[in-house]
Amino acid sequence: MNRLKREQEMKLRKELERERARLETVLKDNGHFGLSSALREQTGDLSVNDNHPGDLGTELFERGKDIALNENAEKRLEAINAALSAMDEGSYGLCRACGKPISPERLEALPTALYCAEHSPNRHGNNRRPREEGLMAPPFGRTSLDERDEQNEFDGEDAWQIVESWGNSDSPAMAENPDADDYATMYVEAEEPEGYVEPIDNFLATDLYGKNATFVRNREYREYMARGEGVPLLEPDPVYDPDSSPAAPPDDGQG
Repeated sequence: MNRLKREQEMKLRKELERERARLETVLKDNGHFGLSSALREQTGDLSVNDNHPGDLGTELFERGKDIALNENAEKRLEAINAALSAMDEGSYGLCRACGKPISPERLEALPTALYCAEHSPNRHGNNRRPREEGLMAPPFGRTSLDERDEQNEFDGEDAWQIVESWGNSDSPAMAENPDADDYATMYVEAEEPEGYVEPIDNFLATDLYGKNATFVRNREYREYMARGEGVPLLEPDPVYDPDSSPAAPPDDGQG
């Protein structure tokens, strides 16, 4: 592998110096992306406690964005200064890990490179994840019991279903059930029976002594009848027919 030529190094030096001047100007002119002043100085308020929560959310987002931009600019400036120092020392173009020449193509694409591609510290991405994910995954946390066939008790998923049934920010297009036709059936496993095992248990009832059997014409009952399940012992819903209604009594003239 050939080492970087002198004229190539001079070209890269000018490019690095030009980028360094630009970054220093940016950081100076905008006060390190506004981080040199307090938030209250930017909003003009003595306190932001009385602001609308939406306004506070916007300010928080903008502050986080400014921190990220400032950190990126400072890291970029630090890498440029390190590369220029290596040029002054005469070690630019040589890998700091193995001592072998860095390919000119790599230096043209990344003038701040101080390592060859094989020994680059940033060769592999950071796989570290937030510690909170240890408690949040799998979904519904560590209390989900769906994977255990012998368990049929209240778990984290059931708790989420209760909360989600009161509404969320999803639209019908994002529902777990693609056939959901209203917001009441959009939450996770909305069709799952609650408080009963078989559909018939939800509308068939007796008294305290197991007698006087009756049923309720609720949604589960109507779906049960529409599917034609069970034996045909249940009375179907009456259908109103205006032609079969009893005739009105004759008018005796005293009405």
